[in-house]
Amino acid sequence: MATMQAVPLDKASRLLNHGPTVLVGSAHGGRVNVMAAAWAMPLDFTPPKVAVVIDKGTLTRKLVDASGVLSVCVPCVAQAGLTRAVGSESGKDHPDKLQRCGVSCEPGPLTGSPMVQGAIAWMECRVLPATAHVAGPHDLILAEVVSAWADGRVFSGGRWHFEDAPDELRSLHHVAGGMFYAVGSAIMSG
Repeated sequence: MATMQAVPLDKASRLLNHGPTVLVGSAHGGRVNVMAAAWAMPLDFTPPKVAVVIDKGTLTRKLVDASGVLSVCVPCVAQAGLTRAVGSESGKDHPDKLQRCGVSCEPGPLTGSPMVQGAIAWMECRVLPATAHVAGPHDLILAEVVSAWADGRVFSGGRWHFEDAPDELRSLHHVAGGMFYAVGSAIMSG
């Protein structure tokens, strides 16, 4: 995507610190999957780390466990239908899930994890060894961000600029029952 620009790793945590719903991508052994996740957050700045809850019963989790890598993509309002679809349909039940849900992706250059086209941010991540202690009982995946990109129309200078962007480029925030909200207006303090 021509609008995607590299994000310095020391600013990668900012891609998630506003709490968006994310698309988690996984690939291994010729299988590729993308699922929606509402529970994702930054954990650290240097090196940047993230936490994502991925149920052990999902195809995504199986692929992440096998490959040791994943992608975290931030969808926008224009992708609300796609986000709901990949969050509602199982890759285990539908091997053609990505086609059925209209997902177009390309493999990340460092991990091969799928980067969802049209998303406003992409992160390639490597699962941390500490995950073994928490993933089983809690479905929590801890990962280090190894590369990051964001759409320059809404992220530049190390921060989001939704106030200047078209509404369709705002991030999505899941609030339950299939309902999303878009990120709101900027409020300056100080």
